[in-house]
Amino acid sequence: MYDKLGPVGIVGIVVMIAGIGLIASQNLLIAAGMALIVAGLGVVVKALVSNVLSSFGMM
Repeated sequence: MYDKLGPVGIVGIVVMIAGIGLIASQNLLIAAGMALIVAGLGVVVKALVSNVLSSFGMM
């Protein structure tokens, strides 16, 4: 999985986790909500990319 992300993707994941950790140090409930939002956004983006690739016949 890491080879498909590339270095920029790995840095993005580290920054996202650090941001959620920073929020969690102040308020755990808000951090949990932010983590759910990020996870949901990831699922939506994956579905959109899969649909676009399948419409081009690439998947």
